[in-house]
Order: sequence, then structure tokens, then C-alpha cells
Amino acid sequence: MIISIIIGARPNFIKLAPLIKEIEKNKKFTYRLIHTGQHYDYKMSQIFFKDLKLPKPNYNLGIGSGSHSYQTGKVMIELEKFFLKEKPDIVVVLGDVNSTLAGALVSAKLDIPVAHIEAGVRSFNKKMPEEINRILTDHISSFLFCPTETAVYNLKKEGIAKGVYKVGDIMYDVFKLKIKDQKSKILQKLKLKPKTYLLLTLHRPQNVDNIDKLKNILSAINETGEKIVFPIHPRTKKMLHQLPVKNYQLSNINIIEPVGYSDMLTLEKNAKKILTDSGGIQKESYWCKVPCITLREETEWPETVQSGWNILVGSNKKKIINAIISFSPSSNYKKIFGNGNASKKIIKVLESVYK
Repeated sequence: MIISIIIGARPNFIKLAPLIKEIEKNKKFTYRLIHTGQHYDYKMSQIFFKDLKLPKPNYNLGIGSGSHSYQTGKVMIELEKFFLKEKPDIVVVLGDVNSTLAGALVSAKLDIPVAHIEAGVRSFNKKMPEEINRILTDHISSFLFCPTETAVYNLKKEGIAKGVYKVGDIMYDVFKLKIKDQKSKILQKLKLKPKTYLLLTLHRPQNVDNIDKLKNILSAINETGEKIVFPIHPRTKKMLHQLPVKNYQLSNINIIEPVGYSDMLTLEKNAKKILTDSGGIQKESYWCKVPCITLREETEWPETVQSGWNILVGSNKKKIINAIISFSPSSNYKKIFGNGNASKKIIKVLESVYK
């Protein structure tokens, strides 16, 4: 059986690592790895392939940057050519990026079954492009691999029950492996001691494309006097140059370039608290048992909030400062993302169907 796997952005690369290992163990499967090129520079792409020991993609579509519509449309055009030539038996898409939706749409149009890994996840904010990608991908997928019970419930509410499998979170698979095998020297490089700093990530358009919000978030964090480590996303870096720096300072914020997965896990594990607008980092914060302050009004991972380890503050300056000073998780820690064997379960399901 030929499996085509579509990847395009940083979150996909992390989810891909354990899946590839399981596929390579199974002699029934042959895979083709297609990188759309949605994330294309070294700090957002190649560094992850190296860190996670991912195989070189069989094809790179080289789409590059552009608007959501441009990226999605361009990926669809190029993928259609590839699928007509290669004729895969099934297409696997991961997460919620533009490449995810594009891969699912082309497959559905060509009557190729789609397997969506991380199905059923919802933020219930349709202003987020990722939310639209999730919903549409789920409604045209044949196999829906859900990370949590909440995700299964979300699909049920939308009338999707067939082909739904709760397998756990595939990111937890790679997290468990990497957190035990830490060789990162990032703390020494940055001259940091454990639990002496806060970690900040910021990349969502609703935060970084709005100058007032971006300024509000950064100035609130800086005012607390805490030492901040800030691996900066290229999008955020571009917008930061537009801020009126003369009106405020970032004296406590150490801005660094994006780092690889192992370095990022080390920074997360050793932080006092994490401030982020990333869905993936909310989960990793939870797994590291580090308090998470989410710079959004909603989350696709409500379980982390319900458990008391995550708090939503948006871009409200007062809420951000109060959370940095006083937010403390409850002791209500539960294993809500599975046992770290999602990739095995996914392959077992596909193997049983395609005998």
C-alpha cells in the first residue's frame, strides 16, 4: 500500500517523527513524503528535520510564503499533478495548517481516502484560519484520529461518527522520547539557570499583526521585571521592527532566533512559566508540568485549562501581569493525551483496513 504523507509547517514535522518510524517498521506500507514548502527557511524547517532525524522528503513543492488562499491553492495545484502520477492508496494529513487542508481537498476530489491525524480539535473561533482548516479537513476525511475524548465529542456534535478513532496525541509520542534523551546545551549557551526565566512564544496573526496588541503584550511582560527568553518567529520579527521602540523598552526580554525541537523542549522544561499563543506549546507546557499563560481568548486544548495548568489572558495587560505574578496550577494533573503510543495505534488501524 502506498501512503502519501503531506507536511508543510513546523508543527507537522514534530507530529511526523513517530509516525514515520512506525511506517518504516511495517513491510506492508510504502510511503511518499511530500513537503509543500509552506515553512521553508532553515530555522523553521530543515533544523527540525535534522533534530528529529526525519527522512529527506521525496518531493518538495517549494510553495513558499503567501496569503492563506495563495498557499492553499498553489499546494492543491501541485499536489494534484503528483497524485495523478503516483496514485497513492491513502493520503495522510496532520494538524491544521494550510497544507493540511490542501492535501485533504485534493485527495477528496480524486477519491483518495484521507487520514487526518489530530482530528476533532476545535477552538470554536472561526476567525482563526486553522479552525477552518480543521473543520473542513475533518468533514472530508475517511479516518479521523483523535488525540482526546473532547476531540471525539466535538466530531460527534458535528455528526461525524464513522471512521473516528481515539488514539491519543501523536506529539506526546515524540515528547516522551525526546524528554528522556536531552543533549541540548541551550541553557549553557544562553547562560540560564533552571526556573530563573519565563519562556515566551508569539506568532499568531491576531497578536503579532496588530501593532497595539503586540506592543501591549510585550510591554506587560517586560513591566513584571522577570527575565524573559523569546525565540522569535519570522513573522513576529518582521512586525517588531514596526513598533515605536522609543516609547517603551524591552530590557528584560532576551530575543533569540528560533530553535530546534530539543532546544525548545529544554527551554520549556526549565522555565518558571510559559507564555504562548501556540496550541502545541500549550500541550508541551502541560506535559512538562510548567504553568502556561495563553495569550489568546480561547484554546483548542480546553483540558489544560480545566485541569488548572493553563490560563487564558488574551492581550489584556492587567491579566497578563497578574498571571505572571500569581498564577499557580492546581494539583489536578491527569493524563489526558494518551500514553505516548498514538502512532502505533494509527498504523494498526490502517493495517487492519488495508490488508
